[in-house]
This record gives sequence, structure tokens and C-alpha cells, in this order.
Amino acid sequence: MSVLITDTCINCDACIDECPATAIVNSNESPSLDGEYHYAYVKPEKCIECVDAAVPKCAEVCPTEGCIVWDMPYTETYNDHFVVSNSYVIRVHKKKGLLSPLVAPRPFREGIFIEDRSNRVSVGETLKLYN
Repeated sequence: MSVLITDTCINCDACIDECPATAIVNSNESPSLDGEYHYAYVKPEKCIECVDAAVPKCAEVCPTEGCIVWDMPYTETYNDHFVVSNSYVIRVHKKKGLLSPLVAPRPFREGIFIEDRSNRVSVGETLKLYN
């Protein structure tokens, strides 16, 4: 997944149209089974952290400072973080099965410290989006 939208989200949905991977859905389309998300949700199996851009597009357009934070890389090393957790609902592909980090790892920004990811530090703070 790599980025996560927090409960400070104001549901403006600006991030949805900017996501090149179509990884973000609004609160009504959240796959969360427990109804935990009442704001935009990032599908971890689709997020690419916009590795080809200066900053993730979602964070660049978000009007709420600190709303978008780093999460762990969607890689084999962090498979349990996503698959065993109740916080995520990973999509099941008809032929490939569960699109876990073992089956479908995603690109991530290697320059972001794992400590910042585990502490869910703001993307904007890390990449100096705020003055």
C-alpha cells in the first residue's frame, strides 16, 4: 500500500481523480468489512506511491495537512501487515487469487525510512510539502 488516508480526511475526494493507479476510492466504495473507513480508502494492492513523480499525487492535492501518511511497502517482507490485519481488504483476482504482497508486490519509495512508515509519518512532512 505504502500510503494510508487517516481519519482527518474531509471527504473532498480530490485524491481520487489524481491517483494514476486508481487505488483510492471514496468512503461509500470502501471495501472495509467492519465499516471502519468513513473517508477515502487506499487499496494497498494497487498503490504505487507515484514512484515516477516527485511526490505521491494524492498528497500533492490533499487540502488537509497530514491526512495522507506512509504505510509499509506492499512487499513480501510485510505480507502479514496487510493480509493478517483487519484493517485491509485485499482484492481477490479470478485467476491469481488473493493479490497479496507475495503474489503482486507494488513499487515503493525506497528513500522513506521504515521507521517513518511504521510511525505513519505524514507524506507531506517527509517530502516537505508544507511550508
